[in-house]
Amino acid sequence: MKPPAILSIGLVFAILAPAQFRRPGWTTFGGDPQRTGWDKNETELTKENVKNLKLEWALKLDNASKELNSLTVPLVRGPLITPRGFKELVIVAGASDKVYAIDSDTGRIFWERTMSVAPPPEGARAAHWLCPNALNADPVIGPLPETGPPGQTRGPQGQAVYVIASDGKLHGFHLVSGEDVISPVQFVPPLSKNWSLNMVGSVIYTTTSQGCGGAHSGVWSIDLKDPEHKVNSFLVSASRAGSAGIWGRGGAAITSDGKVLAETGDGPFDPSKGDYSDTVVELSKDLRLIDYFTPLNVGWITKKDLDMGNMTPVVFPFKNWELAAASGKEGVIYLLDTKSLGGADHRTPLFRSPLYANEEVNFAARGFWGAFSTWEDPSGARWLYAPAWGPPTPATKFPTSYGPTPNGSVMAFKVELKDDKPVLVPAWNSIDMSVPTPVVIANGMVFAISDGDNPEQSGPNGGVYSTAERLKKVGHAVLYVLDATTGQVLFSSGDTIKSFSHFSAPVVASGRVYVTTYDNTVYAFSLGSPMER
Repeated sequence: MKPPAILSIGLVFAILAPAQFRRPGWTTFGGDPQRTGWDKNETELTKENVKNLKLEWALKLDNASKELNSLTVPLVRGPLITPRGFKELVIVAGASDKVYAIDSDTGRIFWERTMSVAPPPEGARAAHWLCPNALNADPVIGPLPETGPPGQTRGPQGQAVYVIASDGKLHGFHLVSGEDVISPVQFVPPLSKNWSLNMVGSVIYTTTSQGCGGAHSGVWSIDLKDPEHKVNSFLVSASRAGSAGIWGRGGAAITSDGKVLAETGDGPFDPSKGDYSDTVVELSKDLRLIDYFTPLNVGWITKKDLDMGNMTPVVFPFKNWELAAASGKEGVIYLLDTKSLGGADHRTPLFRSPLYANEEVNFAARGFWGAFSTWEDPSGARWLYAPAWGPPTPATKFPTSYGPTPNGSVMAFKVELKDDKPVLVPAWNSIDMSVPTPVVIANGMVFAISDGDNPEQSGPNGGVYSTAERLKKVGHAVLYVLDATTGQVLFSSGDTIKSFSHFSAPVVASGRVYVTTYDNTVYAFSLGSPMER
């Protein structure tokens, strides 16, 4: 018979371990494989108390920024049973191939790892903000693999964080201990620019862009159940390496039945030759092309560098459809049926919006960037939120707005039925924001970051800016909380955050809001320490 103390601990594990899996926290970019940005579990923060948010802690990490890369978007997981008690951990990866687990209650490092990386290949290009030769993809938290490094066995329970180092190797670390759970395996080419990891079951996905490290643009996957760790890939431009890049902040989105969706960038378009620029591609689990949608004006989009590859589509249910919303720098939004993206001719969406943004046809600082977000309010209305850079077009009329938005804004739309087809109806436009990020929706509120980044890519003479030149014109990030149905500002962090962020996004989990900045600082805002509430 077990001693009472041991029996008690065993009962705690047996009772509480399943609860850990019922509260996922924020385990991937956008909160789920569909990239909705909707936190359905948040209850501590409300419209009534969110005005009382304050900085609970800020932690500066010893990561070294590289070009415009610094820290990834945070992930959050808890409660976790650890040797130091029950913990909620915040996971952040750094450009210099570091991974940190932070105790969300104290703001102290719980564990950290520096990944060993291979030296750059001979003849590798020097780093630039387009190709930083640095860790870029947001990690993902998922199940432990069934087998680990030689001599170790991992059961089906438990969690790990998976991250791609700058040399293209996939690493996996136990969420509680930080120990390796897989032997590092080559996932994507060294020095490639890869984007937020997505995970469904045992399969991990990422995307590549810009031709960094000589890598073709495409979608990549690896199945951790495969003992050989075979890598599948779909290259979106067979004739020109590096074109048609997939660089939406969220990487690829996954439909409810496991299909993979991604938006591609500028390049040649000729399906007969395997070229799918400025297109939404739909792939099978093993990355075979199933379907695609290409706008009728694809030639114009590519000619003006208005590519769609800078956006990650969002997937959501609406009436009898599962829809995908897609867009890009052009400033037009498409609603697509995930069962038939563009109809029989691959060119006919369910809905094509008017031009909502980028009347200037500017390739660098206008249009929609990053990723959409979506939720369904208690009345059953479906909402779509778009981070817009620059002002809306004069023809776009919002019933509710808060003054001119020359720098950017969060645009809110309702998805409604018209003539038995889904359409977007403008609802509200936020206050002016400097380079708004993809948003998070939680408990009827929209959490957004005005990045303070410098979106300009070229100078008066047309030359491409260096990183140093871009850094001369940056400001600082501001966290905003908006009413999700009206856009009214409920909270602003003002001047609390001291640096800007680049291609980032906020995260909301368990009554806290997390923001990372270029100076390698993690900020946690809350209503105060839980011990004081």
